[in-house]
Amino acid sequence: MHKSKLLILLLVAGFALTGCSISIGSGGKTSVGTATDGGVWISADQGVNWQQMSLIPTVTGRPQNIATTNIITLTSDPQESTAVYLATAERGLFYTYNVNNGWNHVSGLGQATIRDVKVDPKNKCVIFAATLNRLYRSDDCGRGWHQVYYDNNPGVTVTAISIDHYNSDNVYIGTSRGDVIKSIDHGISWRTIQRIEAPIARIIVSPQDSRQIFIATTRNNIYRFKTNTVTNPDTSGNIEQNFAVEDWEDIGIVLKDFKLGNNFRDLVTCATDGTLFLATDKAIVRSADKGITWENIKLITPEKDAIINAVAVNPKNSKELFYVTNTTFFRSLDGGVTWTSKKLPTTRAGSDLLVDFNNPNIMYMGTFKLEK
Repeated sequence: MHKSKLLILLLVAGFALTGCSISIGSGGKTSVGTATDGGVWISADQGVNWQQMSLIPTVTGRPQNIATTNIITLTSDPQESTAVYLATAERGLFYTYNVNNGWNHVSGLGQATIRDVKVDPKNKCVIFAATLNRLYRSDDCGRGWHQVYYDNNPGVTVTAISIDHYNSDNVYIGTSRGDVIKSIDHGISWRTIQRIEAPIARIIVSPQDSRQIFIATTRNNIYRFKTNTVTNPDTSGNIEQNFAVEDWEDIGIVLKDFKLGNNFRDLVTCATDGTLFLATDKAIVRSADKGITWENIKLITPEKDAIINAVAVNPKNSKELFYVTNTTFFRSLDGGVTWTSKKLPTTRAGSDLLVDFNNPNIMYMGTFKLEK
């Protein structure tokens, strides 16, 4: 049986056996509810039903869990959608190859805050993880790790990672200082290719053309540029060409009329057609032409009441859009023309959404603790 079908069957069985009752107070703050209803939740039907999947198997037979862990981001292996990596705020990095078997802790990174994690599109055993002012790489599926980047300023954080899907020797990282840094030898050496006066929040390599890169900052600055993909670190004559930044453009200029504010939340793209979605805490806008023009997506709630935390899109259909707030999960199947909403099955806030690229009915949601 295909793994995705097996996962759906197991989840449906779980929904029949599991229930949860919660209450949310004013302002999205927790008023009543269990302290262990967080971690990761998973849906097999695009968010209609959810089940908590937070167990950590142990050799003693007494499983632990991540139910009280604050989740920063969820990332899947580009070659195997059931292999999911989980970056946390206080317990390091976790992974699963089948969520029904629970989560495994990556011991080599300890209990550090993991800001981002990415898997090599060409080699599933090569993983990059960002923590503090450092970037680590594993070449053996997470068993061992070695530091491949270190910023001499301990106050600077590595905040974003992206890997070229055409030539995975090209790796990009962003920092809280506003640096966009590139490696053309799989993380052995680095060069700053652009500096921005704002912390980097996202780096996206276009799924249609890996030479096209999009940058988002925490202040909602959005940039676009082109860079060389066919790089050769052994040919010194090509070094400048390998690191060249072409057609650098501030595409956020066309967004000023939307009055999005400065509270960036997410930047995602649909793998099938490259549609971009930019989310702030109050709004979502969409671009179907690589950021040249944008349109506002109408939400159910007024802007003053919206508290968007994360956005996701079906990788196979850009009309299927999802977002999560402190208390509610929203879904649109018609490009934002209409929405359905569902109260979260947890007293915690939704922090990230991940859609299975092989079976988009399956969705993961990370959570974080709300302050009382």
